[in-house]
Formats: sequence, structure tokens, C-alpha cells
Amino acid sequence: MRQAVLYARVSSKDQEREGFSIPAQLKFLREYAQTHELNVLHEFVDVETAKTTGRKQFGEMVRFLRDHKACRIVLVEKTDRLYRNFRDCVTLEDLDVEIHLPKEGQIISKDSKSQAKLVHGIQLVIARNYIENLRDEVRKGMREKAAQGIYPSRPPLGYRNNKLLRTIEVDHDNAPIAQRMFELYATGTHSLASLRGFLKAEYGKVFSKWHLEKLLKNPFYIGTYEWEGKSYAGTHSPLVSSEIFARVRDVLSSKARPRKQKHEFAFSGLLHCAYDNCAVTAEFKKQKYTYYRCTGYRGKCDLPYFREEVMAERLGQVLQAIRIPDDVLAQLEESVLSDKTNEETLRKRQAERMHQRLPQLRRRLEQAYVDHLDGKITEEFWEAKSAEWQEEEQALLASLRELEQAENPERALDRVRILELANKAHSLYVTQTPQEKAKLLRMVLSNCAVDAVSVHPTYRKPFDMIFERAKTGEWWAWVDLNH
Repeated sequence: MRQAVLYARVSSKDQEREGFSIPAQLKFLREYAQTHELNVLHEFVDVETAKTTGRKQFGEMVRFLRDHKACRIVLVEKTDRLYRNFRDCVTLEDLDVEIHLPKEGQIISKDSKSQAKLVHGIQLVIARNYIENLRDEVRKGMREKAAQGIYPSRPPLGYRNNKLLRTIEVDHDNAPIAQRMFELYATGTHSLASLRGFLKAEYGKVFSKWHLEKLLKNPFYIGTYEWEGKSYAGTHSPLVSSEIFARVRDVLSSKARPRKQKHEFAFSGLLHCAYDNCAVTAEFKKQKYTYYRCTGYRGKCDLPYFREEVMAERLGQVLQAIRIPDDVLAQLEESVLSDKTNEETLRKRQAERMHQRLPQLRRRLEQAYVDHLDGKITEEFWEAKSAEWQEEEQALLASLRELEQAENPERALDRVRILELANKAHSLYVTQTPQEKAKLLRMVLSNCAVDAVSVHPTYRKPFDMIFERAKTGEWWAWVDLNH
């Protein structure tokens, strides 16, 4: 029995995730090998474009053929699955292999007739022309998409692609980080290095200075973008006002570089003025005292200067306002652990149903693809049903990912830790240094406005809900709080 290898390829990772093309190719080639009494030694699968050489599994196949001189047969569905450039063709010719193309009904080797080689060469040229034309059409489509106000590529931090609607939407998990980045840098008190440090401390995200500068210069955040040298008005929602973006641009310019600070101020970047929404900055006086004041970017402001000690005392009220009484804490912790058991049972049942449905969908896709290739179903029917099943498959996979994340055993413990933090935050706060106090505040707050007599905190989730419960004393609507 003669020895052979199989080679299958799809042109993008999206096709591979759809789950029908590769399995269908392999099934078809295995049946061909069995019918023609060929012993398949190895199967090679590539999931990437073939416009350029260097495909990983194609290279592995070439090395395999060089090492196994007795194996001289390559089975591949059709020409454009094997290669789309002349270099790959020459590589296989030099190996003196016999290429079987079942879908095209051809076997190509050095002994093939000149007419067969001519047809094969024409198919290679057609395949190369196909990918070149495809590239042109993709560029054309991207230009058209840009003209319609939809950014035709991956958007920056704070946005995400909606693959279902083919639009750009706000990423509510990362949008606050992008807005905070602009807000801090617009004050003129930060370098890129200090901004990087604040974002890491506040959100746990690490950015390079180069990346931060690139983001701060990106007009995408005010609703416009550039594509192939042209400027377009986007349909996406701006995250930053034109005024703040202009201030950031001025700070980045050579005439308005932020001055390097000699002192690190604990609450810098955490506060803004309640009167004019400017940032609250800090300065060191008499080599001894730290004062906080409004930057005054919008003119004279009524916010007075505050000593750091006074500001720290006022901010302590923010943590006092979310304190959970000890007896309430004990009952809430018990409720969390009880809910955990019920949630796990429900998640397990949901996951079982989804895992049963996924193989059914994939079998349908694979069988429909084979029927489509064999002409048993029309192109229109195939496109409609495959789109429907693929959409359902992606929805199931997304739901399973959410369930897997929810199954994290640390989740219930995290809830308990949040409750305990709310219970002990103020008592911890009063014993710490200003820097440690600021770190604790950043865990609880996303921002905080100050006026002459009060502080107006914006709590992070779920501390905002805990604050509402503490204010009203209605601790037992636990279902809402647990969510």
C-alpha cells in the first residue's frame, strides 16, 4: 500500500472557528485515500492565509516529505487549498511528489502529460489572481465602510467591534479607563510615566508610554478617524469632549510639556472640582505642607485651598458612608454562600443543555457543507442555513464562556471580601499613611468631586449599591445587592 499525507487549509481563523470547512475536507480526503488504497501517515492542517509563504503546517509537511522518502503522495482537496503562489508550487516540484486533487479530478507528478501540467498551471494562476482580487475587494469594502462612518479595523481602548451588527460600540469595561486617561493628562500635571503609574494603580492595567501617547493623540475618541490618508466622521459615540482632547494635545506639544514633580501627592488624580469640573491638583508649600486646589482651567474658582490632612479627613467620610454593621455582615455572608450552591446547580444544568446542542449544530453544518459541495442544496439555502446555525453556535459559545467565568470558585469569596472591605474600610483608613489611604479610596471610588464644604463620591460597583443600602438601612433586599 502506497504512503501519503493529507493537507487541508482554510483561509482565515473565522472559517476554522465555524467548524465546517476543515472537518469536511479531512473527511473527503480520508474517504478518497481509503477508496484508492493509500496509507495516510500524517495529516497537516493550516488555518491562515496562503497569500504569503511560510504557512506553519505547509512547512511541516515539506520537512516531513524530505525526511520520509518512501512517502511521495500529497492528498489535497483542490489547487487553491494547496498553494496560491508560485514558490510553493516550485517547492513541491523539487520534492518530486505526486499531488492528488480529487475535487478537480487530477493527479500531478513529473510524469503527468503536458496538457495536465498546463491545466494545473492555469489553475495556479487563477488561484493567485483570486487572492489578489480578493485583497482588492477587501480594500474596496473597507474604504466603503470608512466612508459610511464605521471604522474598518480594530478600534482603540474603550471601544469594541460588534461582529453581529458590524459596527463599533462602546466597551463599558474599558471606556472609563480611556476617559480617565484623558482627564488626568489634560490637567498638565502628569508625564506619560506618571500617568502610566496611576492607571496601573487604579485599574491594574499596564500600558507602555508609547501606547499611551498613541491613544492620547487618537481623534477616534472625539468621533473622527483617519483611513488611508482621509479623515472621516464616525458613527460611534465620542468618549472625550473636544475641549479635553484639545487640552491633551496642547500638553503633548513641545510648548506645554508637563513639569516633572518633585513630590508625589497622595490624592492627585482622584479628585475634581464640583464648581467647574476641573481637576484638583496639589502643591508643596514651605517645604512642609501639601495643599490641594482647583487647577482653574476655566477661570477663577471658588474652591478654597485644603491642607492634605483636612482633605484626608473629609475623604474618610466616603468610606464611613459604606460601612456594613457587623450583625448585617454576618447574615449577608451567609446569604452569599447559600446563593453560591443554588447558582452552581443552575449553571450546571444550563451548561449541559448547551454542550448537547453544540455537537448537533456542528454536525448539521458539516453535512450541509458536503451537500452544498455535492450540489444537493442550493447556494442560497446553504448561505441562509449556515449563517443561522453559525450565529446560534457563537451565541452558545458566548453563553458557555460566561458560565465558565461565573463558575470561578473565588467568586463567592470575592463577594465576601467586598462586604468585609465595606465593613472595615474606614477603620483601616484612619490608621494608614496618605498614600495607603489613597490606594484604598481608589479601590472604592472611580472619582470624587469636592466643594468648599462637602465631598461627592462616585462609587465603583458594587460599592455604589452598598452605599444606597447603608443610606436607607434596607439591607435585606439581598437579591438586588447580590447581583
